[in-house]
Amino acid sequence: MPAVLVALAVGAGTAGVATLATAPSVGDGTLASPDEASLDREIALVEGATADPSAESTTTAPTTLSSVSTTPTTTTTTTSSSAPVTTTTTTTVKPTTTPPKPTTTKPPAPVDPSAAGQVLAITNDERAKAGCAPLVLDARLNQAAQAHSADMSAQNYFSHTSLDGRTFVDRAKAAGYPSPGAENIAKGQRTAAEVMTAWMNSSGHRANILNCGLKTMGLGFVQNGYYWTQMFGR
Repeated sequence: MPAVLVALAVGAGTAGVATLATAPSVGDGTLASPDEASLDREIALVEGATADPSAESTTTAPTTLSSVSTTPTTTTTTTSSSAPVTTTTTTTVKPTTTPPKPTTTKPPAPVDPSAAGQVLAITNDERAKAGCAPLVLDARLNQAAQAHSADMSAQNYFSHTSLDGRTFVDRAKAAGYPSPGAENIAKGQRTAAEVMTAWMNSSGHRANILNCGLKTMGLGFVQNGYYWTQMFGR
């Protein structure tokens, strides 16, 4: 499957995406709807329409990137178990003064600081050229973006809408961020430079990156399948 990316801008319509040849592909861009908060301007998508946060993503392929094929495989291992043997004894166990070690749950993988920093740096370089103020990383948007990239990788799908129906607005607010503004996603690009080149070569993604009304950014990246999520806040 070729690499893909999608940009989503908050609005009230859907946009198609043109297909380009032989490169990691990208999709449409998404901004938060006017019901959430007003934006400084409408975000134009690939075909000039306003994207809806719940619109299904389509794929395009920027001509500046080489194709990357990622086909994650899933292996299911079934282990057989034998019936346990119950043993009864009359041995008295002396109490111990050493408390048992508490069990711990492995936390989800954190945001890759190098990837987030590199994407932020390139994003702010492009914004400076357009006269926009730099974005700052927000931990809540990082959390929401990382969770979405991990979910797409684990469940093998690519969309702004989670399989349970949540939009990027829902995910950002669930992470505690009150004013989400836009989201870009991509799949297959192996480096921050590659994904930023792809996004900047797509009108919808570029519009999100150069939206001077957006103030914060979060990034999610999962290497298995190379899933990228860039979330913006107002």
